[in-house]
Amino acid sequence: MKLAVVGHVEWVEFARVERVPTPGEIVHATETWAEAGGGGAVAAAQLARLAGSASLFTVLGDDALGARAREQLERQGVTVHAEAGPEHQRRAFTFVDGEGERTITVLGDKRAPQGTESALPWEELAECDGVYFVSGGEAAVGTSRRARVLVASARELPTLRRAGAPLDALVGSGRDEGERYGPGDLDPVPRLVVTTAGALGGWAQPGGPYEAAGLPGPRSDAYGCGDAFAAGLTFALADGAGTAEAVAFAARCGAAALTGRGAYGGLIGL
Repeated sequence: MKLAVVGHVEWVEFARVERVPTPGEIVHATETWAEAGGGGAVAAAQLARLAGSASLFTVLGDDALGARAREQLERQGVTVHAEAGPEHQRRAFTFVDGEGERTITVLGDKRAPQGTESALPWEELAECDGVYFVSGGEAAVGTSRRARVLVASARELPTLRRAGAPLDALVGSGRDEGERYGPGDLDPVPRLVVTTAGALGGWAQPGGPYEAAGLPGPRSDAYGCGDAFAAGLTFALADGAGTAEAVAFAARCGAAALTGRGAYGGLIGL
């Protein structure tokens, strides 16, 4: 299959700590590392693991961190189509506590492709079996709709509303206020809406409640679980799976991501 992601990238510094510090407190990290992350990066890497390759349409900083992000993603099997932004690469700092929960501080404004960048091969999206839209402009949504299957993140509801493109699936979180979808939020209504709720499973419309997948190993790091879930859903729907099968496969991807380190450690392949 030919698969793609449209979305943002961040250069993420991770620190594993016993607990996130309270105001005025000092904590000591037991492990630190840095790598390309953000929704676009995680989803593209997960699709590349599943399909052997995937494309990412994004914006990278015109600096050393932007170049390192590109190199890391290409090592993950991702073909990076990126416009170089005039600013430094957007960064983030992430605490991972003793329970494996992540707490993220983003440094800088989100820079995502608008769909009007002449240097990017937008025509390739029409040849894709599936596209996951993480972030970007209205024109990027419209071009992504040319793919056979289009899945989008509920984080971008205002952009999706303005674009008015029909979605095969919308993925959001029942715990994050910024990812909640309600009746009338989009017109046309997505064919499938999936709301995740971590260990509680989630809810699919249509389909009803579904159970969380079992963890394939010890819980390590919650970073990227939601985007791994959405990438798994995109892959399964593009592969012709029905709703229940696609959601179950996506849940497996999200659960596996919880057992790995950072943005890529828990991503699964076929």
